Amino acid sequence: MKIKFGVQFWQEEFDIFHLRNAVKEVEDMGFKSAWIYDHFYPMSKATSYNMLEAWTLLPFLAAATEKIRLGVLVTCNSYRHPSILAKIASTVDIISKGRLEFGIGAGWFEEEYDAYGIPFPNAGIRLDQMAEATVLIKKIWMDEKINFRGEYYIANDLISFPKPVQKPHPPIMIGGKGDILLKIAAQHADNVNLVNCTPEEYGKRLELLKNYCEKNDRDYNSITKSWHGLIIFTEKEKAKKMILKFKENSRIKSIQETSLEELMNRVIVGTPEDCVDKIQDYINFGAEYFIPHFAFSDKLESEQIFIDEISSCF
Repeated sequence: MKIKFGVQFWQEEFDIFHLRNAVKEVEDMGFKSAWIYDHFYPMSKATSYNMLEAWTLLPFLAAATEKIRLGVLVTCNSYRHPSILAKIASTVDIISKGRLEFGIGAGWFEEEYDAYGIPFPNAGIRLDQMAEATVLIKKIWMDEKINFRGEYYIANDLISFPKPVQKPHPPIMIGGKGDILLKIAAQHADNVNLVNCTPEEYGKRLELLKNYCEKNDRDYNSITKSWHGLIIFTEKEKAKKMILKFKENSRIKSIQETSLEELMNRVIVGTPEDCVDKIQDYINFGAEYFIPHFAFSDKLESEQIFIDEISSCF
């Protein structure tokens, strides 16, 4: 099995031209994919509010690259009506000549919802909305005329052309790790992206996904299993200070509430040799695709170390 490697950038850590150049550089390094995120507020109190909108930014990155696949890890379903999102994604797939990875999630950042005046229903409703949106989006990508009446979304004789370049549609990544989300992924995802898991937790989440696939008569092996989290190259004692700083600055409630020891288990940290061992642990539990965010670096030294000393081991 060939292990794939991508990289995620946070928009606020770069100006627009620096980010474009960074994506081109990681393409030249050999990364399979580059991702940005779908937020209007930064994830850290230590970074800027200069946040570029993700789907507007993707064509700019596509125009500067040739091979690397591009995506949003992951799109918040609540922020765009699925019929419009399907049109946007088709356009990006055409501009990129079929290089779009379509990531979608239910949304979670309540502070951001409140600031922008976007309704924030309970998690169960947000998950139901995402599942229904995914069905509608696929129909729009694949069918000539769409009539759809769900609990949350409606389409009446909707005609949407041109269709995406990729057939039958761009690969759909569903991101998260909750039970209901994995149930939805078993029905609709081409890639399930598990976020901030320990290796053991990663394995347990995949076992649950496998059970859901069996119940839905879905081939478990047809779904790519990816990992997303932080990778930090430094010695362990220094890493503790860096992770503590990351925890203290984070706007993410689940990270704020997680102990330092637990966070250390959920990131890949250490020397390159240490990181190879940790990545192998995830592979042993079923991971096939790694999409790290390299924290505390805007000069791509960590990305280069990763390619030179880690990816070649797999």
